[in-house]
Amino acid sequence: MWLVKRAQKGDADAFVKLVEQNKIAMFKVAKSYLKNDEDVADAMSETVLQAFEHIGDLQHAEFFKTWLIRILINQCKAVLQKQKRYVLTEEMDERGLEENSFSDVYFRDILSELSQKDQWIFTLFYEKGYTTKQIAKIIDMKENTIISRLNRGRKKLFLSFAKMNGTS
Repeated sequence: MWLVKRAQKGDADAFVKLVEQNKIAMFKVAKSYLKNDEDVADAMSETVLQAFEHIGDLQHAEFFKTWLIRILINQCKAVLQKQKRYVLTEEMDERGLEENSFSDVYFRDILSELSQKDQWIFTLFYEKGYTTKQIAKIIDMKENTIISRLNRGRKKLFLSFAKMNGTS
């Protein structure tokens, strides 16, 4: 939190450290929205620039990461709007960031049956580890709506899973 306060006072080194601390989370979120690595890099660099320009607007230092991710998500949405394409799943190439196990691929396949917004909620909750409260802030929805969408999505995924396994 002291790094945020230093960055708000104009300490560029403190801001760089904050970005370094959050770059992996930023990359994962951007990659979950954008397929192309260049788009990810553009969204991340634009996010860093906007965050640097507006860090003084951040009222609660403890919410820096949530605030940064919110800016990033807005940038990703802008890229998608500009290109008129909506891609949610990660591109799985040989160099992938993480090892993609069979269960990850299977989960992504089933997840694709949900709406785009529900996929984002599931990705943030299950893969990124955000709480329902944090997700509500990030995507600007009420926490109860997030909980409802998670519950409804779980039921839909369960039915899809059961159907795929011939138990329904």
